[in-house]
Amino acid sequence: MSFWICATCGVEHAENAGICAICADERQWVPAAGQRWTTLQELGDAGCLADLVKLEPDLFGIESTPTVGIGQQAKLLCTPTGSVLWDPIGFVDARIAGRVLEHGPVRAIVASHPHMFGVQVEWSRALGDVPVLVAEADLDWVARPDPAIRPWSAEVRLLPGVTLAQVGGHFPGSAVIHWEAGARGRGVLLSGDTVFANPDRSSVSFMRSYPNRLPLSGPVVERIARTLERFEFDRLYGNFDTVIATDARAVVRRSADRHWGWVRGDFDQLT
Repeated sequence: MSFWICATCGVEHAENAGICAICADERQWVPAAGQRWTTLQELGDAGCLADLVKLEPDLFGIESTPTVGIGQQAKLLCTPTGSVLWDPIGFVDARIAGRVLEHGPVRAIVASHPHMFGVQVEWSRALGDVPVLVAEADLDWVARPDPAIRPWSAEVRLLPGVTLAQVGGHFPGSAVIHWEAGARGRGVLLSGDTVFANPDRSSVSFMRSYPNRLPLSGPVVERIARTLERFEFDRLYGNFDTVIATDARAVVRRSADRHWGWVRGDFDQLT
């Protein structure tokens, strides 16, 4: 089966008819020059390569050069009972699939939200028909249906010590992964941009649209922060190469309080 990749968001589509619905949504954007589609063959012929980079023991980032679509950094989380591929990028070939499988069998592929779907079905096939988990609330955004796609909701124990949790916000199905053994047992949160790790490395953001600067309401941000408080984590990895290296759980709480303050008008004297 042939498929197409939106050049702007990097998400796979069964057809290239019309405009990518993900990019036409208010959370994303269609380039002024118009919609453009590409393929894995075209990307490979142009010299696209993907590789692994070690982030900490048992956690790796996966990026392509040049980047495809949004250009996220996928995460490969490895445990003694298998691995999870998080926020798959918009490119895969036999070489990078082999590098991933060197670290053990992949048990699940999961994206934090539809912008991060990448070529998730193609990753599944390259890694041995791995289940692709998609939040029930976001199933309508799947543009390449496949039997590998499995709906989920609320919370799923992916592997021992690895929990997938739906917290909403950016999308209704926006999710995070909590990894108990990460950060030398202090806990890691893989947040995608459900909770966005800011460049200052000491705060996070909560947005409906990042490129179009559309914020979430105070109550929604508070709901997200409270949902995450049930997890213990010291470190947070975003969906690029951003990271809150330590004290991340407290950073989420402080950032949520700051967000609430700004939307409530507590700091209007500064404007």
